[in-house]
Amino acid sequence: MRMVDIIQKKRDKEELTKEEIEFFVKGYTDGSIPDYQASALLMSIYFNDMTDDEKATLTMTMLNSGDKVDLSSIKGIKVDKHSTGGVGDKTSLPLAPIVATVGIPVPMISGRGLGHTGGTLDKLEAIPGFKVEISEEEFINQVSNIGLAIIGATGNIAPADKNIYALRDVTSTVDSIPLIAGSIMSKKIASGTDALVLDVKTGSGAFMKSEEKAKELANALVKIGKSVGMNCMAVISDMNQPLGNTVGNTLEIEETIEILKGHGPKDITELVTVLASQMIVLGEKAESLDEAKEMVNQVISNGKALEKFKQMIEAQGGDSRVIEDYTLMPHAKYKIELPSLESGEIQVITADEIGIASMLLGGGRQSKDDTIDYGVGIELHKKVGDQVSEGESLLTIYSNSEYIDEIKDLLRQNIKIGESSTPKELIHDVIQ
Repeated sequence: MRMVDIIQKKRDKEELTKEEIEFFVKGYTDGSIPDYQASALLMSIYFNDMTDDEKATLTMTMLNSGDKVDLSSIKGIKVDKHSTGGVGDKTSLPLAPIVATVGIPVPMISGRGLGHTGGTLDKLEAIPGFKVEISEEEFINQVSNIGLAIIGATGNIAPADKNIYALRDVTSTVDSIPLIAGSIMSKKIASGTDALVLDVKTGSGAFMKSEEKAKELANALVKIGKSVGMNCMAVISDMNQPLGNTVGNTLEIEETIEILKGHGPKDITELVTVLASQMIVLGEKAESLDEAKEMVNQVISNGKALEKFKQMIEAQGGDSRVIEDYTLMPHAKYKIELPSLESGEIQVITADEIGIASMLLGGGRQSKDDTIDYGVGIELHKKVGDQVSEGESLLTIYSNSEYIDEIKDLLRQNIKIGESSTPKELIHDVIQ
């Protein structure tokens, strides 16, 4: 079998066989296929797509390139959630303790942020002492004992995906639906959960800018999950403006705690409730979404979900006093207000550019080796549809430098004010 023939076949819009896909994945992982040939195939896939069978084969081949986590010793239906990434998206942090509190094990393997999107692990590391790198045995024991854990990837999960993703990043093939689907699902299937709720973002701050593309990706993910016996569904949610009111690691932990205390912003509280309700139904603790929603509201109002979050912090070495004392986490030296230059209604807050502004403050990574400044970020005081008066603060910038005129300019350019606005619905669709 020759790589050049596989490239030609996909270039000419033909379907690759199982053996051809396996040849490519194995060869690129072990180094026998060079970058230039792998790049040619990735670009052919980008332009010519893949069939459902090809997507499933690619996923399973990447999955089988490494280790699988065995969660069979954990009792109950194990349910996970995955987001395709966004700005201010701290959803996993309140979601996991809520779902665990109703008796569903949540073994969550999460990632770090890169570019304008934030990472769950980075946010947790704003809590002093919190360990996101623990052994597989510790991970399984913690989920068995308290019902949840949120950690980084253990062992050697889907090494083929690591290699292929790095190449996608430098060949402008990241936003290919077959390649995104294979990347996400190979890791999620390897992580050993029984059921999965997917939060597929659409809008300016998402990989999938159009709703049509977001639905296409969601359908691909759900089909792959179901093809291997995983109970799987997807929610299409809006990422045209940041989710919640905060962007930045410490700020987002504070907002997570406020959500669990019942004081969170409306939009992220709604999304957490929708996703948690779906997870509770998949975990067979409720027969309907309405029943599940009542359970979510109850464990927030009675404080049990917050207590579960505290248990997770303590189990992973963190200082749980942060729940009542935010000053224990890193904070920026300066709080700088950005006043509105006009009166009117907020029409646009461009999510990805707000994320870039936070990254430029030091709250995110431009490359994987960058050091995170946990205390910096942005707190929005207005969202799309809100009224603002001239001179009123649009947002607060948390910075360790006073010299941030370029960042102020970037933020102003990406908040549009007019006479009226048309707020987008937070939940666009549900894919079963």
